[in-house]
Amino acid sequence: MGFIPVGISLMREVTPPKVTAIAVSAMSATLGVGGALGLPLAAWITEEWDWPVLFWVSTVLGIIVTILTVTVVPRVNDAAGGKFDFGGALGLAIGLVAMLMAISKGKDWGWDSGTTLGLLFGGLVVLLIWGAFELRQSDPLVDLRTTARPAVLLTNLAATAIGFGMMAQSIIVPALLETPDGLGGYGLGQTVLQAGLWMAPGGLMMMIFSPISGIMINKIGAKYTLAIGASVLGVGYLVAYFMMDAPWQLMIASIIGTAGVGIGYAAMPTLIMGAVPIHEAGAAVGLNGLMRSIGTTVASAVMALLLASSTFEDGGREWPEQSTFEWAFLIAAVAAFVGVAITLCIPVARRKAAEISVPVESTEQDGVKANA
Repeated sequence: MGFIPVGISLMREVTPPKVTAIAVSAMSATLGVGGALGLPLAAWITEEWDWPVLFWVSTVLGIIVTILTVTVVPRVNDAAGGKFDFGGALGLAIGLVAMLMAISKGKDWGWDSGTTLGLLFGGLVVLLIWGAFELRQSDPLVDLRTTARPAVLLTNLAATAIGFGMMAQSIIVPALLETPDGLGGYGLGQTVLQAGLWMAPGGLMMMIFSPISGIMINKIGAKYTLAIGASVLGVGYLVAYFMMDAPWQLMIASIIGTAGVGIGYAAMPTLIMGAVPIHEAGAAVGLNGLMRSIGTTVASAVMALLLASSTFEDGGREWPEQSTFEWAFLIAAVAAFVGVAITLCIPVARRKAAEISVPVESTEQDGVKANA
């Protein structure tokens, strides 16, 4: 998860300023390409062998990526000293893991259980202590003063809302596709592999629209590019609300939604990098990625809770009512449009992304912080 923010930060140092936005868009597109290939491939591996094989395949891919990174990626002479904030890394990890575990497992444990409440409020307390600790560090893991700048803060809030909207699709659409045919009046009876193949074009659409995003960033700015991307994502959910009777309909809705993600994803790091000092770029982009992850985690919990809120029994198993899927699409659309509203409030400098000049000198700690 730290690889993409580090790669985006490196783009500023190895590309001419006029093509940086397009390069960042291409880096962001790899998420869509990986998803497009990963969905059917993972489904095929699961059906032919077993799900633990996925971890071994990922391990091999990780080794290959490591070798390629060492041998192929350009090395920039950006060492500038500094130290790693172990205390900050530990505090952030404990606080976030505790809170996100409570959110993701609250339905299973019970939202009023001692474990859920203890982790939730305990994590919050740890994060408050972590924040006070970071403000006293001369070389913090995350510069909270920089993070509190309106442009950075609002971009991160928008990232959370858009991350929520993006993840909801990955939960709702497969559930609809894989429900037994005709069950509950909505089941489409697709296998895991078929569901992956129906969703794969969405990832390819993200790849197609990412270069367009780079052009839009240079023409109209990252702020409005992000707003347009989030709007298209919201429209995709509204299409899904009215078109959920056949796999091809959900594929169209998925394509529209991921096109919005492809447009908007490159704009977020561009906004962040334009609002922070060069030496904070890596950490700031990494934190933005973390905020998106928080949005996706919250979406997982909310969608699971929603789908379990109204069910019927068939074959000894509880199944969601069709209305819960409709509400899920509407809530995801609202999250995307909330992201639009937040984005439009982001203050930005009156300059194009391509005009942001980036000196070669930066700091090695950027990559270390973002990777952490």
